[in-house]
Amino acid sequence: MTSSRKRRRPAGRLRRTLLASLVAGAVVLPLSAATAVPDAPAPAAIGFGDGSGAGADAAAVQERYTAALAGVAGAAAMAEDAGRPERAAKLREMTAGGSAQFLAFDGHGKGRAVEVFGRLATADRVTVLVPGSDTTLDTYQRFRAGAVALQQRLEREHPESAVVAWLGYDAPGTVSPTVATTGRADEAARELAPFLDRLPALTAPGARLSLLCHSYGSVVCARTRTGPAVTDMVLYGSPGTGAGAAAALPTGARVWAGRGSRDWIAHVPHVRFAGIGFGTDPVDPAFGARPFAAGAAGHSDYLKPGTRSLDSLAAIVLGTAAPEASHG
Repeated sequence: MTSSRKRRRPAGRLRRTLLASLVAGAVVLPLSAATAVPDAPAPAAIGFGDGSGAGADAAAVQERYTAALAGVAGAAAMAEDAGRPERAAKLREMTAGGSAQFLAFDGHGKGRAVEVFGRLATADRVTVLVPGSDTTLDTYQRFRAGAVALQQRLEREHPESAVVAWLGYDAPGTVSPTVATTGRADEAARELAPFLDRLPALTAPGARLSLLCHSYGSVVCARTRTGPAVTDMVLYGSPGTGAGAAAALPTGARVWAGRGSRDWIAHVPHVRFAGIGFGTDPVDPAFGARPFAAGAAGHSDYLKPGTRSLDSLAAIVLGTAAPEASHG
């Protein structure tokens, strides 16, 4: 009886792994299908190709904001003329109120955008948010909502804070061949690294720069070489990084990792074979990242107002997080 049970265990584990994968696919497939975006007409991209939106100095920032807003408006008009009213509505929503601050914008295809919340020129606590799969101009409001919530949370304790929502790459679909490989992340890292290098010129001298990286965005950050201005890299809701340990990442920043107790990504197998998968779980102590408490966050809940995860992320950005904080 005992030997029979032992023989059945590997098969049982395999069945559970396959079931978890199917469940995750069932959860995210409708979202992925809903966010598939065909090519859209748009004006020439603004701000990309020069470090993904970071200008040479702070004096040019306001001009960039003005030009990018005009680009968003132009893309909305072209989408409307092309019979894409839903895309046009999403673009107009991005500029509602006329006060949005975009360092860069590209309305073609799924779209890319780099938006600033707060005043960069006086900020000495600056956060760059890197989103995960299925983030496009058509789902941008979800990404923006998290950036706004973080900025509001930071300003309660430190008014000289700024958040940069960096959608500077073509994020893969959650259900797609590319989402299980590092290909898109490697492309994104080549855009993100020069942006991070140039960003300190737009902030207060000596500003602390933090990278907050969600889901597939954690793969992007883990492939990005960072300079000394980046003090903290935070991986949350991560499927893995493609690296076996935090020490192997091309950064001198403190590396943090957290996962909420309701995040379905916990069921993704942490394996890497023939370039597929991302290997060691970043919240595994063997990875060597500093743990932070993420509470009961689901996969899309880490930046929701009033959550333990948002408090923890804000503490990391502000430099007040306790290294001994635990997951949970």
